[in-house]
Amino acid sequence: MLWHKTWLETRWRFWIGLGLLMLSACGAVMMYPQMGKLLELLPKVDTSGPIGRQIQESVELARSYRGYLWTQWFQKNMPQQWTLFAVLLGTGGLFSQAWGGGTLFTLSLPISRRRLLGVRAATGLLEMLALAFVPSLLLPLFSLAIGHRYGLGDVLVHSACVFVAGSVFFCLAFLLSTLFNDVWRPILIAMFVAIGLGIVTQVFPELWRFNLFRVMSAESYFRGGGLPWLGLLASAAASVALLYAADRNIARRDF
Repeated sequence: MLWHKTWLETRWRFWIGLGLLMLSACGAVMMYPQMGKLLELLPKVDTSGPIGRQIQESVELARSYRGYLWTQWFQKNMPQQWTLFAVLLGTGGLFSQAWGGGTLFTLSLPISRRRLLGVRAATGLLEMLALAFVPSLLLPLFSLAIGHRYGLGDVLVHSACVFVAGSVFFCLAFLLSTLFNDVWRPILIAMFVAIGLGIVTQVFPELWRFNLFRVMSAESYFRGGGLPWLGLLASAAASVALLYAADRNIARRDF
């Protein structure tokens, strides 16, 4: 009953996210033939400055199909869109139901607060797991439609990195939902943190190697340096800490 109730509360956010991510994955693949034609028309870029070198590197990466999918999907579109839905699925829960009396009804059920919180977190993480893997698993199929191949192993590695590292945003929104009685403040604060991470690395490029989005994109794996184990372990530890903080906050909250 509790699992079903939690699923009903989040299912539309999940289905909308899954649909949009699947369409985005299809669009990224289908745009590659046109991208190849555009790259042939580009004039030679002046690489004397740091910006020119970055542009030139992006252009060179996009000339190969694997490089194109990494830059367009796993480095940009997928982490950005996935983070948005991680925040949306992480918000809600007990406190956001207070306006309609849902909190008192839920707490009157013969189950502990820890179980209530655990089921809510587990349901959201399972939904995020599906959002991390299902759209990207379509890439090999879509690639065949345009005469290219993309390895299933690469899909699994990148999707796993998106889920493990990106779960920090879900857990942050989840914790914020135990601190505020409304939905909007947790969403805005969590999105502000996510956007802030991107802005900081744009202003200070030397900090990119410590950025959570770099771990999500599995850049080190793409460039042949192996999985970002340290970043993945740190992300998992941060997610556990945030969930623990949410549990402690629920336990001592007086309803």
